[in-house]
Amino acid sequence: MLPLAPQQHYGTIVIVGGGCYGSYYLRQLGRAARAGALTATRVVIVDRDAHCRVSSEVNADDPFEVEIAVEEWTPYFDSYLGAAAARLADAAPRAPDAIVPSPLMPHLMYEWLARRARARWPARAIESRPLDAPSGIPCQRRGDDGTQYVSFAEWICPVNCIEPALCPATRGERSWSMPPAVLAATEEARRNGRNLAGPVIFHCQHRAYGVGMFDTSAVVAGDALVQRVAEAGAVEVLVGTVSHCHGALSVLAVGE
Repeated sequence: MLPLAPQQHYGTIVIVGGGCYGSYYLRQLGRAARAGALTATRVVIVDRDAHCRVSSEVNADDPFEVEIAVEEWTPYFDSYLGAAAARLADAAPRAPDAIVPSPLMPHLMYEWLARRARARWPARAIESRPLDAPSGIPCQRRGDDGTQYVSFAEWICPVNCIEPALCPATRGERSWSMPPAVLAATEEARRNGRNLAGPVIFHCQHRAYGVGMFDTSAVVAGDALVQRVAEAGAVEVLVGTVSHCHGALSVLAVGE
């Protein structure tokens, strides 16, 4: 018999959106908790609609506290991530927080980094710049805001795929992973003369029962990296929110 995976412990898990995806993630987290795969102090679903789908699915017997934050994503993450960054100096041990992104959300973590930079350096030019299409990633599209959407999938992926080592679409080994591809894209841009720092990568990985997350601490660390590299002068920072197969890439430019 294979050994059981160690139980995962979380403080707050934040789910982006309370529609069909958020509903699925909440349900699966409950199943994971009841099966002993994870614990969480609370799960927060962020949606501007008080009557979103999740609102009718919260149960008194949920294995963790469930809160619906009726708020736009931007002000919520300003408050939540700002508080997380303020706790950085607190060395008290605590269970990590995590964020469950939605496949249809904008590049929220990048947008938070940009707002932090503008607040930190009000006299400096802060802007988003496009990234030249990286080599070696077959599917790419640039959004209207300059975000470079990238994917290794040249097929329609199964809904809620957890990106296992054996790809369910190709039936072969998954030989690709977006984080090292983003690192290679950064190095490629530098070879082409671009003053590109990072990359800051928020890697959404499957944690349990079909739910992918990245740690809140990774976002706070990304903000610290932007602050560190920009203190020396003008710089661009590549920021990516990715899974193994897909991603959104943005360039944050901090002027003199």
